[in-house]
Amino acid sequence: MSAKILDGTDLSQQLMDGLKPRIARLVKKGTYPRLSVIILGEDPASLSYVKSKGKACERLGMRSETVMLAEGTNQKDLLTVISGLNANPKVHGILVQMPMPKHIDENAVLEAIAPEKDVDGFTPVNMGRLLAGRECFRPCTPNGIMALLEKNHIDPAGKHAVIIGRSNIVGKPMAAMLMQKQKGADATVTVCHSHTKKMASIAKQADILIAAIGKPKFIGARMVKKGAVVIDVGINRVADAKAEKGYRLVGDVDFEAVKKVAKAITPVPGGVGKLTIAMLMTNTVQAAENLSGQHSAT
Repeated sequence: MSAKILDGTDLSQQLMDGLKPRIARLVKKGTYPRLSVIILGEDPASLSYVKSKGKACERLGMRSETVMLAEGTNQKDLLTVISGLNANPKVHGILVQMPMPKHIDENAVLEAIAPEKDVDGFTPVNMGRLLAGRECFRPCTPNGIMALLEKNHIDPAGKHAVIIGRSNIVGKPMAAMLMQKQKGADATVTVCHSHTKKMASIAKQADILIAAIGKPKFIGARMVKKGAVVIDVGINRVADAKAEKGYRLVGDVDFEAVKKVAKAITPVPGGVGKLTIAMLMTNTVQAAENLSGQHSAT
C-alpha cells in the first residue's frame, strides 16, 4: 500500500485562478486589493516568506508593500505603524510577520490590527468569531487544510481528528474548524501537545492526523493508523551538504515511512505551504470587497 499524495500546489493554483475575475471586478471600479506586511529584523526564513507573499500579489495583479523595521523597533513605534495602515483606505490587508522579537507583546500587536483588515485571522475578534462558528477571516494554514480535505473528498464528519500542536496559528484554529457543526467538519477532535502523555498511542487512533509541532520527522510510521489521512504542516530546514543551499526542507512527518501506512499524505514541500499563501490572497481580496462595498459574484 502506498498513500495517495495530496497535492497542495495544484489546488493552490486553482484557488489563485479563481481570484482573478474578482480582482478584475475590483480594479475596474478603482479598487486595487493591497496587502501590507510588516517585518521586524532580517530573519532569512521570515524574509523568504514575505517575499513569496509579495510575488503572489504581483502574479494576481494585486498591490503589496513590505514595511521593513529594525529588529530593535520598540512596541510604541510598531503600533503607530499599524495605526497608520488601519487608517489608510487603500490598504485592505495587514499582517505582522511571525515570529516577532521577544521584546514585543504579540497580543498587543494583534489587538491593534483592525479586524476588517486582519487577513491572517489572528486578532481576538476573528478568533472569537471562528470559535463561535460565525463569518470571519480564518487563519490561512488551517483553512487551506480544510480546502485540501474537501478537494480530495475527505469528509471529517464522525472521524477522529488528532492534531499534534496547539499553537494559535495552526493547532487551536484547526481544532475549531474541524469540530464545527457544519458540512465539511463535524469531527471528534483531540489536540496533543508537549505535556500530552502517551502521545504515540493517541496519534495512532486518528483517522485524520495533523502534524504541526515543528520537529523534523517527529511522526513515524508507528504513530499512524493504517489507512489514516496524514497532513504535514511542518516546514523544517535540515542541514544537507549535497543540497545547493546547504539544507533541505522536511516536514514533521517521516514521509517515506508514513506513506507506506497512510491512505493519503501531504508532501513537504508541495503540500500545505502554498495553500497558506493562496488563502492569504483569498482573505485579502475578500477584505477589499468588504471595505469597498463590492461583494463577490461567486
